[in-house]
Formats: sequence, C-alpha cells, structure tokens
Amino acid sequence: MIEKNIIGLERSALGSKYIQGFDPAAMQTLPGAFPVATEVEVHLAMQKAWSAWKSYRHLSGQKKGAFLRAIAEEIENLGPELIHRAMAESGLPEGRLLGERGRTCGQLRLFASVVEEGSWVEAVIDTAQPDRTPAPKPDIRKMLDAVGPVVVFTASNFPLAFSTAGGDTASALAAGCPVIVKAHESHPGTHALVAEAIQKAAQNTGMPDGVFSSLYGSGFWLGETLVKHPLTRAVAFTGSHQGGKALFDLAIQREEPIPVFAEMGSINPIFLLPEKIRLHTETLASQIAGSVNLGAGQFCTNPGLLVCIDKDYTPGFVEALKAGFAAQTLQTMLNPGIHRNFSAGKDQMLQKPGIQIEFADAGAETALTASPTIASVSGTEFLKNPDMQQEIFGPFSLLVRCSDRRELEQVAESLNGQLTATIMGLPEELPEYASLAQTLREKSGRLVFNGVPTGVEVCPAMHHGGPYPATTDSRFTSVGTGAIKRFVRPVAFQDCPEILLPNALQDKNPLGIWRMRDGVWTR
Repeated sequence: MIEKNIIGLERSALGSKYIQGFDPAAMQTLPGAFPVATEVEVHLAMQKAWSAWKSYRHLSGQKKGAFLRAIAEEIENLGPELIHRAMAESGLPEGRLLGERGRTCGQLRLFASVVEEGSWVEAVIDTAQPDRTPAPKPDIRKMLDAVGPVVVFTASNFPLAFSTAGGDTASALAAGCPVIVKAHESHPGTHALVAEAIQKAAQNTGMPDGVFSSLYGSGFWLGETLVKHPLTRAVAFTGSHQGGKALFDLAIQREEPIPVFAEMGSINPIFLLPEKIRLHTETLASQIAGSVNLGAGQFCTNPGLLVCIDKDYTPGFVEALKAGFAAQTLQTMLNPGIHRNFSAGKDQMLQKPGIQIEFADAGAETALTASPTIASVSGTEFLKNPDMQQEIFGPFSLLVRCSDRRELEQVAESLNGQLTATIMGLPEELPEYASLAQTLREKSGRLVFNGVPTGVEVCPAMHHGGPYPATTDSRFTSVGTGAIKRFVRPVAFQDCPEILLPNALQDKNPLGIWRMRDGVWTR
C-alpha cells in the first residue's frame, strides 16, 4: 500500500523516497509506504495554504465550527482501524489510545464552540469624541486576526492528541489559519488515517482548497524547508529541547522572523514537605511512582525531580518509593531513538558525582522496554551540578535530599523554567512554605498542590507552557482554549467606515458577542 501526501484537496507522490512505520513492541516494520515530500510539493502546499487563508479567515464562526466538528466525526468514523494502527506504531495500550482519541475529538469540538460563540476575538471599541479638548479623540476599534499559514510538528508521545488533528492543528484552524502538518516518522500510518479524515471533512464542509495539507519527511530537510518558507507565518512544535531550539533559531534567522511556539519538555519538580512525608509515606510513594512511570515516563509533565528535607523518616519514604518502582510493569518505549536516548541519558546521570542508585533493574530491559529507575543526591551536590537538571525522557526520577528548609528553597531558586512544579504538603504546613510557592510560581507555568503533574486538563483555565527552556514563549499555552491566541495578532481600525469593519466590530454587533465598548463589557 502506497500512501500519498495530502496537499489541500489533492493527493501527491512525486518523490522516489519512502518511509515506513515500525512496531516497537514486535520490533518489525509495518505495511505501507509513505512518500517523502519534494520541494515542489512543499511549495504547492504553502501556496495553497496562503490562498486559502485569504478566504478561510473571513468565514463565519459557524462555518469554522462545522469544519472542526466534521473532523471529529470523521476521526470517530475510522473506528478500530485507527486505534489498532496507533497501537502498532507506538506500543501504547488500547485503553490509553481510546482515551487519547476522545481527547482529540473533544478538543476539536471545544474549539468549535469557542469560534461559534465568537467572543474569543477580544473586540474592543473606543468611540470617537470629536469635541474632546485639547484634541479630538478618533474612533478606534481592535480585534484579533489570523496570522496566516501555520506549520505543525507532531509529537512522538501522543500519536493522536498532540499530532495530526491535535491541539495545535485544532487551535490554528479555529483561529482562521490554514495548517500544514509534518507527519511524525514514528507513526506515519496513524497520520495517514487522520489526515484523510481532515481532508474529507474539508471537502464535505466546503472549505477552501489548501486549508489543510500534510507532508511526510525523513531527517531534517522537510522541517527546515517548512520553517524557512516565506509563506509560513507561525510554527507549533512539541518535542525535545534540541528540536524546538533548532526550529526557533531557523525562524529568527529568516529575512522575516516568525514565532515558534515550541513546548520542549521539563523535569517538573515535586517538592515534598516534611509532615506530608511523615504521615502519608506509603500513599505518597505509590502516587509518585505511578506518575513517574505512567506511559513508560514518556510525558512532558513526567516528574523527573523530587525534592525533600532529609529527616529521620526519609529513609522509610525512600524504601516505600523503591517498592513502588519495583512494582511497576515494564512498558515498551515509543521508538528506538527514544529508548536509546533514555538509556544514554540515564547512564550519564548515574555517573555524576554524588549520585546514589536507589532502584534500577538493568537486567530487566529487553528490546525497547525500559526499567523504572530512581536515584538520589544531596542538595549540596545538586546545587553544584546544574547538569542534574537535564530531562531524562522515560521512567526516571532523581530525589534531592536537602539538609534543611533553606537548602530546599535554594534548590527551587536554582531551577530552570518548568512546565509544572508541585508542592505536596499538609494543609497546616503549606502556609509556612509561601516563599517556596512564590519561587515555583516564577519558575513554572502550572503550580500543582497535592497532586501529580501528569494529566493535563483541556479547559479554558489550563496553561500548558512555562519559562524557557520549557517553552520558547511562556505567555502562551498549547493546551486549552487559550492556545488559539498563538496564531492571531491584534489589528486596530481607526475611523473606519462601518461597511469596511469586520462584523465583530460593527456598531450593531451582528455576531452578538461580548465586547468592551468604552470601557464596559457589553453585548
């Protein structure tokens, strides 16, 4: 079976090179050949996207919403075929992927609701005051407007929810931006099914040719070409720091720099307060072990760092933590590259000065499975070695044992930017650590109390982002309805005739949306 690149409403396979899917559990190549895009196909996809943007951004919220809902419906119509292919290409279990499909379709429908309601454009109207002295005030109106074609790089660890029709694609389409997706090499067959579903939804809802394209690639050429293409207006990426930073550097080196919204991972520290450890040793250890090892530790919110004050009951907690890690079932990692990087990164970490291995069953690893591992180090050694903040993408966590509260807070202050930070403490001891909470608020995009960071709710209040190096722009989220703001820019209209104003800014408010008019929110 030979698939094709999707370029708007067409399909194309001009090149002579192909990639194939790989089953990490069975260690075998999967059926299907997927053509590597050529320069001609890239340029055609970008030209179509640019032309589509001219009309797509002006479509009503109802029409964009219908398109997003149609995508969700077409994905659901794929049935078991999609789940089975995603299982084969990722090694992930059926239950996980069923949940991920539900999240993917839920995101699409959530953004459909957002654009159908319409207030997301943040319309602001300041009416004229011609008699104002010493100078008249003009009529000024402002709203958010789509930036243009968006290139989406899909994630290896979420073959559905952060992939072809994931949150980046959904939010960009909702904003009024055509999308060009670079298929992930780890799950080309899964991508093909979803891309075809999006193309079908575009056809059935009368979307302009070029509103969606998807291209296969091998190596760095395709990604570099897409980012550097003069018609690309923004980039969304979920993956490693190395990959995200490379795309960011390419984007700012362009003749016309463009934004890259890269979510690049994090060690997501959990700070364990003394009384919480003392009174909830077993429960706490089990909760943390489950979070660290969830999905073989292949989550961007995986807690790779635990920080506590070394007390007389700390050894008991460490023993409970080791038991929790020992109880974990070995899981297959997503692909050979991730497994290789996990093993190398873990080995390098365990060789650093002062590191003590608490649990590591190295003999249990076979093929692409990864054994859960936990190590510990003193707060003093951690503070001396910034390299210990390196993310180990997989089932690994480092416990930092601090001599006192002052050192624990020094560890917090030393941290790089994080997607999340967590404080585990009893209600009565949390107020004593207000300064710790303040520090972690400055370091992270989401501050969690008495929970684990794995699991990111898709809702308007969610912020999935954080200071560099967690992301390239901490002002924006890649999860939740706020993700739409990555792909828009404000446009102001001064003394514009009513007939030329967008509907969102017209006096009669034909869309019936919430707007700020002369400082007052009104419909």
